[in-house]
Amino acid sequence: MLRCYITGRQSLPSDVVLLDAIARALDGTGIAADWIQIREKDLSARDLFDLALRVLALPNPSGAKILVNARVDVALAAGASGAHLPARSPSPKRWRALTPPGFLIGVSCHSADEVRAAQDEGADYAVFGPVFAPLSKPVGLPPRALEGLAEAARAVAIPVLALGGITAANAQDCVDAGAAGIAAISLFQSC
Repeated sequence: MLRCYITGRQSLPSDVVLLDAIARALDGTGIAADWIQIREKDLSARDLFDLALRVLALPNPSGAKILVNARVDVALAAGASGAHLPARSPSPKRWRALTPPGFLIGVSCHSADEVRAAQDEGADYAVFGPVFAPLSKPVGLPPRALEGLAEAARAVAIPVLALGGITAANAQDCVDAGAAGIAAISLFQSC
């Protein structure tokens, strides 16, 4: 099961705590993450870049991939492993000419049609949700449930990660429904 920790410092007391939470996910003293998606939408490009550099400087014994949310430029400048694009962003194909080989590009999706479009547009993976009611923030979208996740996962060959209300108790249910793994904020930040 692929595990993606999506950061959310707004639900933590300080940036230091965020770096501690990321360090725990990287070294396995918390729930180990295969990918860390730095998703701090309110930061300026400079502050996001500085945060990415601090994350990339942390010990990373398992070689987890560091991704930057929405800002391909910041991900490239910092030397991150990839970028995650929000829904309705320019297509991953547009970014390929600017990114090095192996640079991961993922897309947020909310339907099987969006997952198919992400694959057709060159995404390496899709994050699908919300599967369950989100724990960390209101989304304004109804939960898609395991049935919606299964439909999305069956629709494509790229990995689909389940997002929204993911807990230790329901993560395996998502994989059993066809997801390649899970993406979460609260699951990683609560340990």
